[in-house]
Amino acid sequence: MKLLWLLFALPLVAADFKAGFGRINITPTQPIYLSGYAARKKPSEGVLQKIWAKALAIEDAKGNRAVIVTTDLIGLPRPVADQVGAEVEKRYRLRRSQLVLNSSHTHSGPVVHGNLTSMFELTPDQRRAITDYTQALATQLADVVGAALGDLQPARLDIGHGTGSFAINRRQVTASGVKLGLNPAGPVNQDVPVIRVSSLNGQLRGALFGYACHNTTLGADLFNVNGDYAGFAQAAFETAHPNSTAMFLMLTGADANPNPRGTVALAEQHGNSLAKEVDRVLGGKLEALSGPLRSAFQMTELAFVPHTRETFETESKDPNWFKQQRAATMLAAYDRRSPVRSVAYPVQGIRLGKSLTLVALGGEVVVDYALRIQKEYPGEHLIVAGYSNDVMCYIPSLRVLKEGGYEANESMIYYGQPGPFAEDVEDRLMKSVSSVMTRIGRKR
Repeated sequence: MKLLWLLFALPLVAADFKAGFGRINITPTQPIYLSGYAARKKPSEGVLQKIWAKALAIEDAKGNRAVIVTTDLIGLPRPVADQVGAEVEKRYRLRRSQLVLNSSHTHSGPVVHGNLTSMFELTPDQRRAITDYTQALATQLADVVGAALGDLQPARLDIGHGTGSFAINRRQVTASGVKLGLNPAGPVNQDVPVIRVSSLNGQLRGALFGYACHNTTLGADLFNVNGDYAGFAQAAFETAHPNSTAMFLMLTGADANPNPRGTVALAEQHGNSLAKEVDRVLGGKLEALSGPLRSAFQMTELAFVPHTRETFETESKDPNWFKQQRAATMLAAYDRRSPVRSVAYPVQGIRLGKSLTLVALGGEVVVDYALRIQKEYPGEHLIVAGYSNDVMCYIPSLRVLKEGGYEANESMIYYGQPGPFAEDVEDRLMKSVSSVMTRIGRKR
């Protein structure tokens, strides 16, 4: 009788979740500017590696759902994310809090309209190629959510953690200030969280894994579409595990770079090392995840340092073309009597039972935020992702803001933001994190 009871009881425990995967090829079909490096002066010249949008749908025993979408892209601007969110709600009745849109931040993927578009001098035809790609992309992202929901089937979810090997802090302190370089003593997060998705009989269906490192092994001299180290990692994992889906989640890697970097061979090397670490984690002891599933999404405002029209009238005369572009954008806002004083900022939380929380933050988030959130919310597995739901600019911590450098100041020029942020940026963001955590039941 005891054995019979166990046979009936085990499926009830194992069927806490249903899970499904979807994937769609988002590789451009025509030459298009690749994003991330202002030094590029011409469109792409072919495809080194296909790029993808992938989705993992999760449903708990009560029917609560969440879908995590990963993309081999520089970032999704808010208008695209909002369009996808509205379409997903219309088609699948999925609330905005239930949809995570994360980008790998590859610098070898196409420009997405509304994200870093002002970084390049484009002809009308080149602008049209970007607009057409972005319009098609929004539909594709809604489609991939539907594919994952259509694939829902009973599943087991487990989590483990590995350690990365190639991220290094890039904020090098010099006599003339903080420069982009190598800072072995600087903070970095080498954690590699891995979520295994398997069928109830134990067969691997896929893995969602993350790393906090800029996806910039390859430089501006390459004009072939590819996913950089994150793309190679996913490809290597799927080669080693046929019929599985590998999904890369970009974490808070805004102030970390791959080391070494500069060649396709190094991008493949880093990708292979990450895939091997994911495999090692899956071969070790994992912790089973359980329901219920809860989600919350909140917008907050991050304020910029006060500025005047004269600030940008002066900047418009600067010989630097990029500063001229930023000044024109800011002056146009003044002309509309709506100068840019702040930016809307998304914070999202997905929690599974009392074992795992995913915090998804917008923008290029520096590692300080993940380290602080992990310290303030111990006891359960925690994944802190950046580059989620909107990539509007860098998001410095107060420390980084005071130190200055690219992440705090210069990057704002390319993003077309007035910048820098006011010194309450970290407090505002963390208050929003606290609110979201409270709503999903995660206590300090």
